[in-house]
Amino acid sequence: MSEAGGGRGCGSPVPQRAPWSLVATTAALCLVTATSMWTAGAAPMSREEKQKLGNQVLEMFDHAYGNYMEHAYPADELMPLTCRGRVRGQEPSRGDVDDALGKFSLTLIDSLDTLVVLNKTKEFEDAVRKVLRDVNLDNDVVVSVFETNIRVLGGLLGGHSLAIMLKEKGEYMQWYNDELLQMAKQLGYKLLPAFNTTSGLPYPRINLKFGIRKPEARTGTETDTCTACAGTLILEFAALSRFTGATIFEEYARKALDFLWEKRQRSSNLVGVTINIHTGDWVRKDSGVGAGIDSYYEYLLKAYVLLGDDSFLERFNTHYDAIMRYISQPPLLLDVHIHKPMLNARTWMDALLAFFPGLQVLKGDIRPAIETHEMLYQVIKKHNFLPEAFTTDFRVHWAQHPLRPEFAESTYFLYKATGDPYYLEVGKTLIENLNKYARVPCGFAAMKDVRTGSHEDRMDSFFLAEMFKYLYLLFADKEDIIFDIEDYIFTTEAHLLPLWLSTTNQSISKKNTTSEYIELDDSNFDWTCPNTQILFPNDPLYAQSIREPLKNVVDKSCPRGIIRVEESFRSGAKPPLRARDFMATNPEHLEILKKMGAASSIDAEDGLRFMQEMIELSSQQQKEQQLPPRAVQIVSHPFFGRVVLTAGPAQFGLDLSKHKETRGFVASSKPYNGCSELTNPEAVMGKIALIQRGQCMFAEKARNIQNAGAIGGIVIDDNEGSSSDTAPLFQMAGDGKDTDDITIPMLFLFSKEGSILLDAIREYEEVEVLLSDKARDRAAILKDAETENEEQPFSENDSQNQSAEQMAGSQEADLVDQESPGESALNSHPESSSPAATDNAASAPPPDPSSAPAGNHAPSSLDGECTDLDNQLQEQSETEEDSSPNVSWGKKVQPIDFILADWNEDIEAFDMMEKGEL
Repeated sequence: MSEAGGGRGCGSPVPQRAPWSLVATTAALCLVTATSMWTAGAAPMSREEKQKLGNQVLEMFDHAYGNYMEHAYPADELMPLTCRGRVRGQEPSRGDVDDALGKFSLTLIDSLDTLVVLNKTKEFEDAVRKVLRDVNLDNDVVVSVFETNIRVLGGLLGGHSLAIMLKEKGEYMQWYNDELLQMAKQLGYKLLPAFNTTSGLPYPRINLKFGIRKPEARTGTETDTCTACAGTLILEFAALSRFTGATIFEEYARKALDFLWEKRQRSSNLVGVTINIHTGDWVRKDSGVGAGIDSYYEYLLKAYVLLGDDSFLERFNTHYDAIMRYISQPPLLLDVHIHKPMLNARTWMDALLAFFPGLQVLKGDIRPAIETHEMLYQVIKKHNFLPEAFTTDFRVHWAQHPLRPEFAESTYFLYKATGDPYYLEVGKTLIENLNKYARVPCGFAAMKDVRTGSHEDRMDSFFLAEMFKYLYLLFADKEDIIFDIEDYIFTTEAHLLPLWLSTTNQSISKKNTTSEYIELDDSNFDWTCPNTQILFPNDPLYAQSIREPLKNVVDKSCPRGIIRVEESFRSGAKPPLRARDFMATNPEHLEILKKMGAASSIDAEDGLRFMQEMIELSSQQQKEQQLPPRAVQIVSHPFFGRVVLTAGPAQFGLDLSKHKETRGFVASSKPYNGCSELTNPEAVMGKIALIQRGQCMFAEKARNIQNAGAIGGIVIDDNEGSSSDTAPLFQMAGDGKDTDDITIPMLFLFSKEGSILLDAIREYEEVEVLLSDKARDRAAILKDAETENEEQPFSENDSQNQSAEQMAGSQEADLVDQESPGESALNSHPESSSPAATDNAASAPPPDPSSAPAGNHAPSSLDGECTDLDNQLQEQSETEEDSSPNVSWGKKVQPIDFILADWNEDIEAFDMMEKGEL
């Protein structure tokens, strides 16, 4: 997942490769023509106000950079709430997001060329001296190949590019002798071992000191990487080759891009989010333009601009045609399945797609760029910032905002392409929001929740590398910048690489491999630089006419919801049926389905949303939160580890991925929902407690069973028929308070998996399980059992053993080898998992060990401004459900073989669906 997606000017050279000098000329002509048209139709912002805003950007940068240097340097990043540096290993781990930190003064390196763009040449010279004096690239730390490439290698190359420019001008950097380039070359060689795979795709992580696979490296066992992670290398690696003459870097990056192109889905011409680096199989087969894929597309187009290889442009245009055919649903950009691109893969969008309008400007496709940008701006006006993810009806999906620069980037490029002063006003809004909501005494703090305005102790390096660069350039006139920005191309981290590299050290063969794979549609190659005569035909208000219908697109979505909820509240009706709550055995749900699309436009809206949600739930590829599954393994006689149930982790309690597994016998808690002090503490003492989902926070359940002496807990879903086969795993969230007091492991089982365990208890009474991050070897479990029971006969009841072995045999192939979610570019999104912390489900009375759970649950509340009304209605719905008759616990009792046969049929059906056989 890329941190940004940049571009250069208003367009790239025409498809027939032109000299690099023509690029700047073409872009300038585009800008002049567009600007002249816009000044005729709209009052431009005064020079004085633009200067004032530009100076404001300079002051904001000084505040962020100065506090980093004062309170954090030489640490990688500033923690602006506590005014100290973030040093890897000294602060609590944040997961994958920490892979960007390598103890190499990340923020300083990432800010080098920003200092020059902002005309801070003295500070730049001082910063370069600090980098050369203090930065060590030989640290024993595992880092992300992707992040290290775009931030550190890109930062060093951008710094070198502007250092030699300043040296040529004769005033600054006269002492400079390519020292930053030598550091970049050293780092490049440190990254090369990551490419030691059969496919040529790099490992996602590498140890700066020990490389890959060595025992000391603590990495090299990964099998998956994101498409952007493998496809966002060509600019930096090719630039390193062109600067140094060492061709190996460009060769490796080209090989990775070639492999991704070969593995695209041929019928749709789309690529998935995650790919196996050894086999080339797609692990996550959803496709979009946001996290996990974004900068792959960006680098195909920019590689053509920088390197002059037509095959890159042809590949980009082929992908772009597929994007506009399937993913673009103006003004939305929605993920689809690569094999079934007419089906949406999810009902929400992530913030990283905000770079795409800027890339469309570089492509020359302005209309959809204006539409998507305007939609995003409406979301920002509602929430002050762009949430990490938001739904198709513009509600918050993930509430964080780590001060991402992608929207500012697209704003800059749209202004360059159109000259429309509207985009200056957009930039002014961004400045005001940053100062009003994110500014703190020691810098700028990321937003933990855009709805509440709460902060996170985080200021990522990309904030200084990109945000201030794009905002300053938005308001700067040509004379405000000490060099010609049109002579450079922006990398995805907004680092500057000179276009003259296209004619330097061209020793790489430019074999056009594209035509070997596909017959190209010539209409894709008509033009790439915006032709203003076509884009704005005799109408200087063209962009405004595109934006106008979208002005209220966000505001309209919630008022409709408010009206609907208010009407429902008055009439006593329940909230709209959500796919996750649907039960095929519920007559009321079936009746609601019949009404969808028939009664009114509101019902039709509900029906469309419901179908999209059902598609999302039914796809095994919808593991958006990228969580490694945990395992509940039945190890007692007569199973001995052959039954492994896929479980979801918790955000609190013992982390099984970092600690030894927990083993113990299971016992049901009383009350079964675990929402109050247990009445049977003697039964769960020293055991793993079983509790039902619903009625209180997950953390509250954990505390209650822990206080009763349980050594672990398993929460079983109360939604009858739910299964990890059809629903994405999620993390059980805390209760918003400190959960450090919870020290036992907690896992979550969906209903079908929970039924397997409960049926085993019913049949064998004493059932022992192993809670772990992955299943333990069955031979070792059997050996342990034989050691403990050398004198005990293997079977005391032949019929019992036969039934258990049938169960184990049926489970072995289907449960142990379930597809687990792969690694994402949510590498930049570790907070992606945002499940509901509370489950407002109405649960049935506590069962005894002879019964299995089945329950119902109420729809979850909606996000955004309609929350209060939703909560009122939800509480009313819960009261009604509690008073209504529930499905009898006894009805769930079925023979184990019947349950397993039914489960296996489901799995086979999903396999056939994946292969396109259904």
